[in-house]
Parts: sequence; structure tokens; C-alpha cells
Amino acid sequence: MRDPKTKLIFAVSLILIVVSFGTAGYMLIEHWSFLDALYMTVITMASVGFKEVHDLSDQGVVFTIVLIVVGVSTFAYAMSAAARVILEGEFQQVFGRSRLEKRLLELRNHFIICGFGRMGRIITRELKADGIPFVAIEKNAATVTGDDSTLIIEGDATQDDLLRKVGIERARGLISVLPTDAENLYVVLSARELNPNLFIVARAGEEGSEKKLLRAGANKVVSPYHIGGLRIAHTVLRPAVVDFIEFATRSGNLELQMEEVTIPEGSRLSGLSLDQCGFGRELGVIIVAIKRASGEMKFNPTFRSTVKTGDTLIALGETPKLRQLEQLMGMNK
Repeated sequence: MRDPKTKLIFAVSLILIVVSFGTAGYMLIEHWSFLDALYMTVITMASVGFKEVHDLSDQGVVFTIVLIVVGVSTFAYAMSAAARVILEGEFQQVFGRSRLEKRLLELRNHFIICGFGRMGRIITRELKADGIPFVAIEKNAATVTGDDSTLIIEGDATQDDLLRKVGIERARGLISVLPTDAENLYVVLSARELNPNLFIVARAGEEGSEKKLLRAGANKVVSPYHIGGLRIAHTVLRPAVVDFIEFATRSGNLELQMEEVTIPEGSRLSGLSLDQCGFGRELGVIIVAIKRASGEMKFNPTFRSTVKTGDTLIALGETPKLRQLEQLMGMNK
């Protein structure tokens, strides 16, 4: 019984058993009424020093001695258990709050997930798989079941104070997947004002909301219904293509993945062609596309295509090879 609450329930049960035992004993030995027997039992266990209800017989005196030893010990144990539950509960509350605030202050270059519903859970699962720090905001966080590694804050994501609390000034990006477009719009407006450099992705449910969210400051807007409809249509029209995309983007797939890596500032690869970089020859990685720093997307680049600082390479290959590619970029900074 390591749980303090379980100990408290056990102690209360013991008190009730001892009270019942004492009451029944006085009624049988002294032939008292139920109320007199109960009263005598209570004042004996509480050690208040009141006079006996009636004069005791020799058998009653012996029974009272036994009741005092058993009852006082049980009562003291119950009070100790109650105090332990109260103190430990307060300690855990204070300690938990302090630990939560410390984790929030340690967050750097993280993502803020507004909404921990079905979409929010999928997003956090993918971020966790890639080792990216994040914090989720949910109105009903008390009803959310998650492990200790998932940092969930209960509150309204549209409130500026809460966004500051989760470190929006230090955040890398914000993803708003709240139930309504109005809430997502409000979050985007607040987030853009609090951090002008933040990368913001918002969910749009209704037609016409996408433009409003973009005007409010979102960098990207995703419509699940639109994407879902296209995926279903493509599954019918181009099933092999959809199977390949799902295979290459499936979470946890160790055989094949698509990844993006950026050419960092000062990299020795800057200005070289893909052939000179040796991505395909040495790592067996295919560069599917190059996204220039200006936003221009170059699909199916040739081996003569050059890479520049700030370019983002869309690479396809085995997961270990892609990790080597990421390490190569980090080594060449």
C-alpha cells in the first residue's frame, strides 16, 4: 500500500471496524443501549477523558483497556495517514508546478501545437519520432491521456499570456489545429504579433478560410478535407503512385523515407553540382527536388544542377543514408 490514498482508506476502514467492535462489546458485556455503547466507544478511542456513561463491571474494565490500546493506536494511525495524504498532495502539486515551469523555460527552437485532438496527436507523434521539441496546448488537458514525455498545457491557446508562457518568443514554429476556423484565425493573429519570425501552420475547415488565415499571418494553411478528397481520388486514379508516396512518407519506415536538408551557411558543398557532391554515388540518396532560398522549386534536377547556400534538398533514400546526409550537412558548416 504505497499509495497514500489507499493507506487513508485502509485507516478509515480500521476505525469503523474498531468502533463497531467497541459498540458491540459494550452492548453484549454491559447490556447498554446502542447510543450509550457508541458514545462510550468514541470517547474511549478519542481519549477525551469524559466519565463513563455507566459504572463498568470487571469484564467491562478489561474490555475498555483492550479498546483503549487498539482504538488509540488505530486513531493515531488514521490521523497520520490523513496528514501524509494532505502534505504529499500539496508537495506534489507544488513540485509538479515547479517542474512544469522549468521544462517550459528550457524549451528552445520548439513547436507549439494548439489543440491536442486527433490531428494534434498525429502531429506530436511525428515530431516526437524526429526528436523535435514541442509543447501542446489543450483546453481539456485533464482528460488527455499521454506519457510524461508529452508536454501538455491546459488552457486557451487564443490567450496571449498562455502563448508567452509556452515560450512563443523562443519557438521555431506554431501549428494551430483547433476545432474552428475562428479560433485558428485568432491564434494566428496573436502568434504573428508576438513573434514576427515564427513559422505558422494553420488548419482550415471551411472554404474561403485559407485566404483569411494567410492574410492573418500564417505561412502555410492545410485543409484536411481538401487533402483527404484528393488522396481518395488519387487512390482510385493512380493507386501505385499513392502507394509509393505513403510508403516513402510513412512514420517509422526504416526502408525508405523522404527528407529535406538545407545547405547551411559556409558549407563547402555550396556552388558544387550534385555530381560533385556525390550524394547518389557515395550515399545512394536520390535528390528529387531542390527548393531555392527564393522559394523556387526545381524538380528532377540533373547531375549538373548546382546547390547553393540556403537551398533545401528534397532527398529520397534509406533512413540510415538520410541520417548520414544530415550529418554531412552539419559537418560542413
